[in-house]
Amino acid sequence: MRTALLADIHSNLEALEACLAHARRRGVERFAFLGDLVGYGADPLACLDIIAGMVEEGALALRGNHDEACLGGQLEAMHFAARDAIYWTRERLGPRQREFLAGLPLTHEEGERCFAHAGMDQPGRWIYASDAHTVARSFEASAARLFFTGHVHEPQLYFSMPAGLPRPFRPVPGVAVPLSEFRRWFVIVGSAGQPRDGNPAACYALYDEAAGTLTHHRVPYDCEAAAQKILAVGLPERLAWRLRSGT
Repeated sequence: MRTALLADIHSNLEALEACLAHARRRGVERFAFLGDLVGYGADPLACLDIIAGMVEEGALALRGNHDEACLGGQLEAMHFAARDAIYWTRERLGPRQREFLAGLPLTHEEGERCFAHAGMDQPGRWIYASDAHTVARSFEASAARLFFTGHVHEPQLYFSMPAGLPRPFRPVPGVAVPLSEFRRWFVIVGSAGQPRDGNPAACYALYDEAAGTLTHHRVPYDCEAAAQKILAVGLPERLAWRLRSGT
């Protein structure tokens, strides 16, 4: 089975639709949305409608820290632009969207695979698993061989070693990485809706179970249209700039 892994969509409808179309052209049979479906962007309702419909058809969706915040969670750790977007999004969510977000799990495990938005050791604390030490703690928290996560907004891989800390590996877009059965892998799928690695193209990962490979994809989309929507609804200009710059 081929699974498309999308994280940090952040109410970016243009990026979401571009990634879904790109994945479907590659024969994806299942979709997994790894949290932060909303926040930052101008289309929370449209994005949630699409994702909720796909969940009804068998897709997996998890809750992220921005989703939690939009339900009334704490905002102290967020910068002011993020808080403004959360307040704006809260006012637009209806009972149906709130019920959907509230029903999303923080993690999901199936067989040798573990799915989460952030680090697995304390999923409700939204720890950035962005170095070997935090990845090692996730490895200790679950017996899974494959971990699929978001939160960091940059594509990255870590793999286990016979001794010592996991090693990082920067994937090349479009190049399949064989996930050796003799190692454990921690996959950060990158952000579909707000990339921060200097490349404004949307990012998602494709896991091919039969081939045992993982491929990160970059998908160009109309980021200017998404940025203009942010400005039109009165959200902070910084959020529009981040889409244009990919930072």
